[in-house]
Amino acid sequence: MAGNTFGTVFKVTTFGESHGFGLGAVIDGCPAGIPLSIEQIQHELNRRRPGIHNNTPNAAVTARCEKDECEILSGVFEGISTGTPIALLIQNTSQHSKDYSNIKDTFRPGHADYTYTAKYGLRDYRGGGRSSGRETAARVAAGAVAKAVLQQAFPKCSVTAYTIRAAGIAAQKRDLSIIEQNPLRCCDEQAAERMAEQIALLRSQGDSAGGIIECQVTGLPAGLGEPVFNKLDAELAKAVISIGAVKGIEFGEGFAAADCTGSIMNDALRTTQNGSAVNFETNHAGGILGGISNGDTIIFRAAIKPVPSIFRQQQSVTLHGTHYTDSTLLIEGRHDVCLCPRIIPVIEAMTFITLADLYLQNRSSRM
Repeated sequence: MAGNTFGTVFKVTTFGESHGFGLGAVIDGCPAGIPLSIEQIQHELNRRRPGIHNNTPNAAVTARCEKDECEILSGVFEGISTGTPIALLIQNTSQHSKDYSNIKDTFRPGHADYTYTAKYGLRDYRGGGRSSGRETAARVAAGAVAKAVLQQAFPKCSVTAYTIRAAGIAAQKRDLSIIEQNPLRCCDEQAAERMAEQIALLRSQGDSAGGIIECQVTGLPAGLGEPVFNKLDAELAKAVISIGAVKGIEFGEGFAAADCTGSIMNDALRTTQNGSAVNFETNHAGGILGGISNGDTIIFRAAIKPVPSIFRQQQSVTLHGTHYTDSTLLIEGRHDVCLCPRIIPVIEAMTFITLADLYLQNRSSRM
């Protein structure tokens, strides 16, 4: 299997399956001298885990409760990166593989079961194997390392993602101070309550929901990104689209730009600080011009599809050797209903990995 590595200088290779021994990441190209602790990595992994939020059950997420305890196997000595490959390991401890015995030869609608079989001739049917959303735990662990690299270079840099739409309900305001105070990680407290109610209803009906995640990057200077194939927005798009549940991405005005005029879309430039700096009066471009960061806030939105594992009978096919027959399928096991709250740390992680890689590339762009 190819395609398990992301990055050019800061390279992340992930490995492992949903119901295997564990998952992990090997990071090559991390500079020496970066302060890094297991607590930093564990903090991000804990944000991705399902479970209780502020003593309240979260109707959106799965009942599978992995501890996601990470080990640093190499590349860090006395809390400092050594410049050698950093290996991270997260062991699986809560697999219920028997829940998947009924789909050994039957393909789940909306999953990669059929396409994996078509490509490789076999598949790990336990939880989807490598195509499971559990693979993202390794990304989050690697993203914590990338975050340490980027914030060493740019201490004021932050990446914040949050839910702006879920189960058909949209946020009407952007209050970033409440994101971690509600189970949906939504930026609108009233909308979060309505989202949770609708998701609970869908769970009771055996169905699932999708949504939209918005992400802001602040504190990043102008100049990151390459102007042709490795544009900042192109690299971010690849990073975010590589997350299994993401079906679309837009930057700044995004698709709404198609209905704008140039006089509206263009962000006017003005001088600041007695002419020593440049500022933009608006941010329709989403902080990126010509594939390069312009110093303004980078803003993008990702569309998250409904969880495909639903507790309703669905039409499918069953493979008998080399022959298919029509069949029906009722999925068992423990599954999320809406991925929005748990995918937020993953989007942030992939953003940090992309930015750290482009920052390290940028160090060789001029004397």
